[in-house]
Amino acid sequence: MFNLRTGRDADCSGQSRRTFLQIGGLAAFGLTLPALLKAQAASSAPTKAKRCILLWMQGGPSHIDTFDPKPDAPVEVRGEFGTIPTTLPGVRFTDPLPLLAQRTDKLGIIRGHDPQNGSHGVADHMMMTGHKFNTSLPFPCFGSVVAKERGYVDGMLPFVQLGKAIDRRFNGGTAGFLGDEFHPFEVGEDPSSSLFKVRDLSIASLAERKRLDRRFDMLNDLETYQKGIEGTAGIVKARDTFYEKAHGIITSPIAKKAFDIRAEPDKVRERYGKSMFGQQCLLARRLIEGGVQFVTIADGGWDTHTDNFKTLKTRNLPRLDLGLSALLDDLELRGLLDETLVVWFGDFGRTPKVNPTAGRDHWASAGVTLMAGGGVKGGQVVGQTNALAEFVTDNPVTAQDLAATIYHTLGVPLHTWYKTQDGRPVELVPTGMPIRQLVG
Repeated sequence: MFNLRTGRDADCSGQSRRTFLQIGGLAAFGLTLPALLKAQAASSAPTKAKRCILLWMQGGPSHIDTFDPKPDAPVEVRGEFGTIPTTLPGVRFTDPLPLLAQRTDKLGIIRGHDPQNGSHGVADHMMMTGHKFNTSLPFPCFGSVVAKERGYVDGMLPFVQLGKAIDRRFNGGTAGFLGDEFHPFEVGEDPSSSLFKVRDLSIASLAERKRLDRRFDMLNDLETYQKGIEGTAGIVKARDTFYEKAHGIITSPIAKKAFDIRAEPDKVRERYGKSMFGQQCLLARRLIEGGVQFVTIADGGWDTHTDNFKTLKTRNLPRLDLGLSALLDDLELRGLLDETLVVWFGDFGRTPKVNPTAGRDHWASAGVTLMAGGGVKGGQVVGQTNALAEFVTDNPVTAQDLAATIYHTLGVPLHTWYKTQDGRPVELVPTGMPIRQLVG
């Protein structure tokens, strides 16, 4: 069955990972208003993106120490890193990012990102949905919406999550009210390991196949029994659809081939970097190439309250520089970049002033986002922060605007409406507009 082990890595909140998201949440009806409302998208410009890769940096990456450095600021703000020129005149990155600095022609660099939030968990929900957290109504993340709108193409998984670094306390990265069948297929295993295998796709013997079939038959019997005694037909229907599709995919050679990262030449794997993140980037490319509609890479370790510079220099930034630059190059080489939207962001930004433990804390009024591919106009910087990176001074971009841009680029009408289990109508993007500098 689908591997739905969820939760989050421990962060400064001190709360432990919830180990399992029990199947059987809110059911989905997924109704939309008539075609007239669908046609009222924010822009009529044609979209190019067929699929999307979202790189989620859990914990909140420092905007100052990555793509919005302030070399002229006091040392307690600019930090320990130097800066390097990029291919865009006057635009500089921090010096641990030399490869990405040479690929800014492909990047939309959103320095005007205004997170409007500085809390873990809430950020996972808000940044991945474009909606503020609502205790009574969990909204679906981008991948779940795309899975619902496009479905299973050629029997392939529509939505895959690589890594477990997403905070589920506030329904971050889930299908929310859309229901069980649109949750991501989650792969927590490390693809850089020589022992890597996707457990639910690894049916090595006839005995394992028979055991899987027996379990599937037992689930059918159980669901029939529950349907008779509980009267929860909508929820049971969602579970039935979920398990039927899961069973078909698990036994599909298409999925096995897409996940077989060992089929990649060593030279390619080395170009991405042999870290977990680098190999997740490579695996994401394979999945997109194999027909997956949406891939989330969930990378933890960005909550740098202490030893910010050591952590970034020795771990986070070299892996990011290698993995993301290789992903962009590889997608372009294979003719996939124009139709694949690539998005990079995290919870929020980090404090401009370095704290006494050489760290940076949460910062809600400035951050940074990258977009590339999928028809996005690269070679641009959108917005700016003040001289101390404290707040946005030009072209602010909210989480709602990012959501609108992602959906617009993927061809999902912004004025799509859904109905929740209790019949409540909910608009997909009630506020926010696509970033005009990037999508025209």
